[in-house]
Amino acid sequence: MAEITCGGRATREINAEIRRAIAAGDGEIVVRDPGARHNLAVAILAPVRIRIAGSAGYFCGGLIDGASIVVEGSAGWGLAESMMNGEVIVRGSAGNGAAAAIRGGTVVIHGDAAARLGVSMKGGTVLVAGNCGYMAGFMGQKGRLVVCGDAGDAFADSMYETVGFVGGSIGGLGTDAVIENPSREEAEWLDATLARYLPEAGRRGAQFKKVVAGRKLWNFDKREWKVWQEAL
Repeated sequence: MAEITCGGRATREINAEIRRAIAAGDGEIVVRDPGARHNLAVAILAPVRIRIAGSAGYFCGGLIDGASIVVEGSAGWGLAESMMNGEVIVRGSAGNGAAAAIRGGTVVIHGDAAARLGVSMKGGTVLVAGNCGYMAGFMGQKGRLVVCGDAGDAFADSMYETVGFVGGSIGGLGTDAVIENPSREEAEWLDATLARYLPEAGRRGAQFKKVVAGRKLWNFDKREWKVWQEAL
């Protein structure tokens, strides 16, 4: 196991040392004294385990493919943005745009998530133990977005094939978003997934609200011009 201390060092130097450790065959890396630095552990393309022993700043774990990253504190904006595959777990809360544009893998936030959670996500799974801010799931194309607590306004606005699940209240649905009941299979998936990543959430998958696209915006129709005007 490699240990990297961040004190007094630039992020570029820290990330270069992470890559050198991976090239040397270290499968587990601990990053100490992160000091909420931005851009830690970005573009890691190997199945390595990285533990950040503290809080991280913006864009932590962005552009990764296969790495497993645990942030023992909180994380700033853009957590795991554009992740291809892997796992990013935050023990605290996350700032705006967490899991934006991810294509696969799993993002787990044990605290709350701020605005625009999972915007334009194209696959993967996003789990939040607490609450999330406004416009979560905006233009989500695929994947699953699970919020165990409350969701803010404009949830699932202009969403495509992403499926949202909310355990608490929803401040307001976005344009073309509708609520359905989870199927038995979906409730079982929720229970199994939460038991694995967020056991404190309990087995209550059938109680979640399922949010999907109403599909009115999927294809333009001049007869629905008023709906498009509201969306734009």
